[in-house]
Amino acid sequence: MNQILAATHNQHKIAEFQEMLTANHLEIQIVNPSTFSGFPELIENGETFEANSAMKAEQAAAFAKMTAFADDSGLAVDALHGAPGIYSARYAGENATDADRIAKLLNEMKGVADRTARFVCVISIAHCGKRIAAFRGEVVGTIAQSPAGSKGFGYDPVFIPAGYNKTFAELGADVKDKISHRARAFEKAIAFLRDNILPDGGFKWS
Repeated sequence: MNQILAATHNQHKIAEFQEMLTANHLEIQIVNPSTFSGFPELIENGETFEANSAMKAEQAAAFAKMTAFADDSGLAVDALHGAPGIYSARYAGENATDADRIAKLLNEMKGVADRTARFVCVISIAHCGKRIAAFRGEVVGTIAQSPAGSKGFGYDPVFIPAGYNKTFAELGADVKDKISHRARAFEKAIAFLRDNILPDGGFKWS
């Protein structure tokens, strides 16, 4: 079976990506970076989702000497001029919890009428330190007045996707995996991977 290294320690994301691969009948096993001794702390100091995604994929691929993918994703709120954006995971500080980040966001949104927002995800694929491709996905929605649901992570409890009246955390994986920003970016990545798998295994660039 083909393998691809996930440039993340986020087990929620790894599980989500593996589920998407399986659902699309693509026989690729995601390798967890924890299987490598001395896996480095990945640097992501770019100013865009594209830059950070590429950095992480390239570093992981160079270290493991194999094909790797990374995603950089976040929540962009229109009334906050795109914040928290690329700083979504660090919005309330380095050691903050999801609840801390949501609390800060809702506090910033107090009294704000325009609650439109979008989740953005950019997935980059790299091999041995060189980026091969990148794919962007977005989903538009609004920020809820208060958290609801327990089936998601991150900002899912306060994000209501357009066309629905429930948050991602209420809708759960059955819906989220079809319409989320990661799903849309990953759908493009899956098509690319499928087109580049060799008949006897491996990828065309490996």
